[in-house]
Amino acid sequence: MIEKVKEYLKRFGMDGKIIELPVSSATVELAAKALSVEPCRIAKTLSFRAGDKVVLVVAAGDARIDNRKFKEFFGAKAKMLSADEAETLVGHAVGGVCPFAVNEGVGVYLDVSLKRFRTVFPACGSSNSAIELAPGELAEYASNFMGWADVCKSAES
Repeated sequence: MIEKVKEYLKRFGMDGKIIELPVSSATVELAAKALSVEPCRIAKTLSFRAGDKVVLVVAAGDARIDNRKFKEFFGAKAKMLSADEAETLVGHAVGGVCPFAVNEGVGVYLDVSLKRFRTVFPACGSSNSAIELAPGELAEYASNFMGWADVCKSAES
């Protein structure tokens, strides 16, 4: 899937910024260790079914979904996709789910938890890849970007 993301990011001239790691970055902890950054700066991409829609929420590594905020924002209960569903419906396998080169019809939302960082590190379609982007760049390059959301518990709580 990383090839699909490279091809997608090429249109923005960003394919050369993809970092391919010699170790796994499939979880926030592994990615933070591999990239030598704080876990909160890992932009994790969570895949949900919200009613009849499939949505991705990209959030800071230390953020947790707030079920009440999610339901208010999307009008449906947060139901995470299974690993098989994520690969089929989103187009990326768990561990490499990212907001780039996703399947048609999958809405991508960025959580406001990302805005407190100058740069963050989302995955790039594989379990050992990342790219460093400012939150504004992430909004610009994300596939099917639908907007900013506030669906996580505050980092302080």
